[in-house]
This record gives sequence, structure tokens and C-alpha cells, in this order.
Amino acid sequence: MDNPSSPPTGVLPLSTRLLYGSGTIAFGIKDHGFNALLMLFYNQVVGLPAAWVGSAIMIAMIADALFDPLLGQYSDNVRTRWGRRHPFMYAAALPIALSYLLLWMPPGMAHGAQFAWLVATAILVRFSISLYEIPSTALLAEFTSDYDERTRLVAARFFFGVCGGIAMTVLTFGYFLRPTAAQPVGHLNAGGYVTYAWVAAAIMMLAVLISTLGTQKEILKRPLLPPAPKVPAGRMLREMLGILVHPAYISILLASLFFAVASGLNLSLAVYFSTYFWELSASQIATVASTAIVGILLAFVVVLPLSARFGKKPAAMLMFGLSLISSVVPLILRLAGLFPANGDPLLLWLLMGQFSFGMMTTIAGGILAVSMVADVTDQIRLETGRRSEGLLFSAATMVNKAISGMGIMLAGLLLAFVQFPQNAQPGHVAADTLRNLASIYIAVLSIATVIAIICLAYYPINRSRHLENIRQLGAAAAE
Repeated sequence: MDNPSSPPTGVLPLSTRLLYGSGTIAFGIKDHGFNALLMLFYNQVVGLPAAWVGSAIMIAMIADALFDPLLGQYSDNVRTRWGRRHPFMYAAALPIALSYLLLWMPPGMAHGAQFAWLVATAILVRFSISLYEIPSTALLAEFTSDYDERTRLVAARFFFGVCGGIAMTVLTFGYFLRPTAAQPVGHLNAGGYVTYAWVAAAIMMLAVLISTLGTQKEILKRPLLPPAPKVPAGRMLREMLGILVHPAYISILLASLFFAVASGLNLSLAVYFSTYFWELSASQIATVASTAIVGILLAFVVVLPLSARFGKKPAAMLMFGLSLISSVVPLILRLAGLFPANGDPLLLWLLMGQFSFGMMTTIAGGILAVSMVADVTDQIRLETGRRSEGLLFSAATMVNKAISGMGIMLAGLLLAFVQFPQNAQPGHVAADTLRNLASIYIAVLSIATVIAIICLAYYPINRSRHLENIRQLGAAAAE
């Protein structure tokens, strides 16, 4: 059995919460790039078929599925004077920046070679992000066992992650992707993506280093854990599997996975709908994206009161459902002829309101889901005697990456299915193509979200059960 000492139950200093969350800026920028830009860049600028782009990201995600649990398990068993997690976090900073830079600079080669470049660089980006994100997320369960403080820590991670992604969206569409004489559609301007890549890579590396250095002191206050017992590889794999199929963990993992797929599909096609369905300019897209700050603030206003009043599971189910409604209602109304026409000033205001509300529900749902994973770590530790935060959060991190994996893959398949044209100009895509894309999108998004809500209904840990788990862990430590 691992060291029986439990994480502290008190509230962490605000500075620690902020420094802990700040590193997620790197994940937010990466997610913004994969979700909002990657399909558009490789399909409409580079010229790769949409299905190829989706397949490349899916291949990278499958590689992640093999790499992430092993990394999480390894970090659970590492013992150094810097702690279990921080050596990995330090090591991630430079690879994150270099791999992300290469992703946006494909050489001028045949499509087959460009596809291979996309696969290789996407895998490197995702591996590098894992090297930081999995150990960093696992710190959540080590910093505190308090039911509500964990939600605050997750909220800090989401705040910086979403703000990093939104800020980069505004910069990208407002400044980097400007129209030129040769390319009047700014977000099809190839040169702007190079500037974007350099700025994004530098910010990601800086964010990781600041967060890692800032949280190091909190870990150095804790006593060193004893060396991890040597376990044969076969037994280790059996123990990993036993932990990963725990009923409480499976319910929240599957719920998070399907919600992530829905969110990823939503984000991956958002630029397509903005450009071709609503016919917004790059500056208008930036304006809509900037309203996400309202959604971010609303998420943090509602998530703690909802969790305190109803519990994490009912609050998350509510946010999942509202997220679906906010995503599909504008499209349903347009298909029914009940939404303002393109170019109408009211359209932009409605899209801004819809985007901010959708951002609120997505962020609040994500915060609650990750906080619920942290509570599962205590349940499993009580039952098995093992500290497996890294392993459990590795799968949760992989689910978050599904936003930019399965979401992009589905987006590519849907675009290919409706035969969406390459190098298309706004206003010149057939109305039937746009209508078919919207209809299939609504159906797939609805199915994924409903499955997520059903899976979440089986999550068994509420506040009273969590408090009992902490009490029993504390009693075991006292003995």
C-alpha cells in the first residue's frame, strides 16, 4: 500500500490556485488551434481533403490512447526531490513549443507527404501536451481533498485554458489572419498562420514554465513519499485495467468522452458555420469569439452555487443538456426560416449571445466533470490502497483531447459526406450542401450529448459519500 497520508483538506492560497491554473493556457491554445483552425488550414489553405485531416488527427488520438495511461502510471511511481509530477512538467515546455511550431509549417510536398507530416507533428504536439497536462492535472488530488476546493482548482484550470484559447482566437482572426490583395478572405491567408504559430508556441512554453515553477513550492512543503514497490509488468497492467474499469470511474469517463466528442464537433465546425453558413467576416468572427469572456465569467458564477445546492452530478447533467440546446437552436431556427438573414445586424448580436451562453454551459459542465474524477481517486484509493491520480487523470486528459481528436474526425467525415467543396469562397457554397451539413450536425451532436447524460446518471459519488471516503482515509492515516 502507498503512503497513507492524505492530501490537506483546507483552502489553498489564491496565488497557488492562479499559478496552478495558468499552465493550462498552453492546453487552451492548442485546443483552439486544433478545433478552430487545423481543419480549415489543412483543408482550405493547404488543400488536403477534409477526411484526410480528420483521419490524421484520429491517428494521433489513438497513439495518445496508448501513451497517456503509461505516462500517468509512471508518474504515480516516480519519486524525486521535486515530487512525482514536476520533472515531467519541466521537461514538456520546449517540446510543446517546437512541435506546435512545426505543425503549422508543412513543406510544399505531395498530399501524401503532407498527410504524413500532419500525423507526425500532431502526435508530437499531443505527446508533449500530455507530458505536462497529465502530471499537472494529477496535482489536483494531491493539493487538497476538500469537495469544493477541488472544484475551485478545476475552475482555475478552465479559466486560464479557455481564456488562452479565446484570446488567441481574437488575436488570430483580428490581427494575424488579415485579408490581403491576393487573398480577400483573411482566414484563408496562409502567411498569417506562420505568425500565429510563432506567437502561440512562445506563449505555450512560457505558460508551462510559469505554472511549473509556481507550484513547485507547494509540493516541496510535503514529505517525500517512500519508494514505490517494484511490480512485475503483467501485474502492473492488470492493476491499471482494474482501476480504469472501476464503475464510478467508467461512468464519468464515458460521460466526459461523449460530451467531449459533442464539444469537439461543435468547435471544429464553428468556423465553417461562421464562414459559410452565417457568412461572417474574420473581424465578425473575432467579435463573436470575444463574447466568450461573458460565458467564462458566467460559468464561474454558476458552477459553485449549482454544485453546492444540487451536487456535482445533477449540475453537470443540467449543463450538458443546456449546451446541446444552445448549439442547435440557431441552426434549427434558420432551417425553419425563423432566424435573421445573413447580413442583418441582429444576426451578429444573436450569435454573440448564443456563443457566450454555450461557452458558459460547456465550461461549467467540464469543470464539474473533472472535479468528479478527483473524487473518484479517493474512492479507489480507499478500496485498493493505491494512489493512482496520474493513471486516472491520464484517461481524463485523453478524453479532453478527444475534443480535438474525434471531434475533428467527425467534422471531416461530415464535410466529406455532404461533399463540401475545397478552397470554397463564402456565398458560393450550394444551399443544399449547407442545409445537409446543418441537419447531420444537429443529429450527431444530439446523440452524443444524450449518451453523455445517460452515462453520467450512473455516477455514484455525492457529497456525503465523498466526505465518508475522506473520513475513512483519515482514520486509516491515523492508525
